[in-house]
Amino acid sequence: MVAAPWVSVARAQPPPFPTRLIRVIVPFPAGGGVDVFARPLAPALSEALGVPVVIENIGGAASRIGSLSVANAAPDGHTLLLTNDTLVAVDAVNPASSGPALLPSLRPVTLAIASCNLIVTHPKSGITDVSGYLDALKSRPGKVNVGVPGWGTAHHLTSAALNHQLGVTAEHIPYRGGAPLLADLLGGTLDVGVVTLAAALGHIQNGTLVGIAVTSKSRAPSLPGVPTLDESVAPGYEHLTWQGLLAPVSTPDSTIALIHAATVKALGHPSVQDKLPGLGFDPVARPGEPFGVLLDDTFKRFSAVVAATGIQSSRT
Repeated sequence: MVAAPWVSVARAQPPPFPTRLIRVIVPFPAGGGVDVFARPLAPALSEALGVPVVIENIGGAASRIGSLSVANAAPDGHTLLLTNDTLVAVDAVNPASSGPALLPSLRPVTLAIASCNLIVTHPKSGITDVSGYLDALKSRPGKVNVGVPGWGTAHHLTSAALNHQLGVTAEHIPYRGGAPLLADLLGGTLDVGVVTLAAALGHIQNGTLVGIAVTSKSRAPSLPGVPTLDESVAPGYEHLTWQGLLAPVSTPDSTIALIHAATVKALGHPSVQDKLPGLGFDPVARPGEPFGVLLDDTFKRFSAVVAATGIQSSRT
């Protein structure tokens, strides 16, 4: 892969910004982990920028459709992408078969938050804990249905990497985002799902779903009773997901700087600060350059998972 152009884009006289409503594209259906973060962020970002900020969900193709809509938008800062590490996963899983690579067309603005993914099941699945999940994978090789928010998403690669380490296989079922996955899980038509913690947290707290394990090195404060994979069945395993803002690649430096400063201010807003811990989100607020380094590092890590597991972008 040719390295994405994280370098600054120079313009002699950048246009005024902002001058109108700002669209923040979430490339997943409503109700998933990214959407859950976007909802409290939008009003705080609007207050910081002084113009309306609206969230628009454009799901499909493991986030590719919504991400491409931002990549092809005017580079004036009025159309932004709020996404997670699935953006990188899509490029790592053989992008030539599904269209142009996304990363070279987008410019990182702010790495906003970090979180963990969660393995979750239904109370009637017969799987009550992470040891039971491993037993099911071993006793029914390739037959345990594991829902993921799209084929080739970060959640899919997270699950595939875990299975590779454990020496087991599962049947990954791709969905158009975390919300429809959880709907089927609640309905009992799935054995297990892999989602961002925030997407399933409420269901676990009210007892309609069961958290099996988190992918972070330490237990999530919002789910202290759910073990990590590292402490249970997969020593050394860790995967942290993240969410951040990106813009079309030719967006001027001054506009990027304004959006980043406003996002940092929004992340510090009391209304956002009050919600983040309960959702399992840790604020990060890093600017574009270190965010770009993370994108490159994540691509290398996901590419290694793809090489080890043989995942191809043949399904969406």
